[in-house]
Amino acid sequence: DVQLQASGGGLVQTGCSLRLACEASGFTFSAYAMSWVRQAPGKQRELVAFINSGGGSINYADSVKGRFTISRDNAKNTVYLQMNSLKPEDTAVYYCTVVIGRVYWGQGTQVTVSS
Repeated sequence: DVQLQASGGGLVQTGCSLRLACEASGFTFSAYAMSWVRQAPGKQRELVAFINSGGGSINYADSVKGRFTISRDNAKNTVYLQMNSLKPEDTAVYYCTVVIGRVYWGQGTQVTVSS
């Protein structure tokens, strides 16, 4: 079974940093692109960052460009999201996702940024 276990969320103040991690299992991690998606209350889901299987192709939402960095360690089956200069509008549940025939979602990790 595909499993995505996200961690690293928390409550921080504006301007602080967090590093999210998502450990994957149940599939050949190195063969698949990974994404981070966030869902804030009352807002549409937003694709925050994407990284291809080898890590050579990366894309970010305009809202996080220059502040967030996605990376992956294929030896550890883990994808990361380094979030710097956090803002209150970054408050959301963050999910890692993978598309294998369909979209698989992890359980999410809550990020709350206080002003």
